[in-house]
Amino acid sequence: MAGFPDNFQWPECECIDWSERKNAVASVVAGVLFFKGWWIMIDAAVVYPKPEQMNHAFHTCGIFSTSAFFMINVVSNAQVRGDSYESGCLGRTGAQVWLFIGFSFMLMFGLLIASMWILFGAYITQNTNVYPGLAVFFQNALIFFSTLIYKFG
Repeated sequence: MAGFPDNFQWPECECIDWSERKNAVASVVAGVLFFKGWWIMIDAAVVYPKPEQMNHAFHTCGIFSTSAFFMINVVSNAQVRGDSYESGCLGRTGAQVWLFIGFSFMLMFGLLIASMWILFGAYITQNTNVYPGLAVFFQNALIFFSTLIYKFG
């Protein structure tokens, strides 16, 4: 499953040779998405500084998404496949479990669902201004997509 995006081929464009720049483009796109996610959340925190408008505990989703971003990208695809990681305390299985914990319900998916819960539970159903809830959701969604692009790009 981890090798699926490696086999994906874009249509060829003769004007630009992307084979040399694939990693650079993926890194830049992932960085821009990561930056935009945090920028939206910082904007919401500045516009709505009072705890009645935006609970400060809602920032924990973004903080844990950021830690999951680093947790997922610490493990390379070669380590997950078992190509370059033979020694260590857990070997290939440990790398796969670490990646699973990062992507699974414990972190990235759980935080994305938690941000949706914050959006609907704290803002849409309460008939208040929904921008802080949208900021929490978009921050986590953009960090999630940034993680995918950086990992598999």
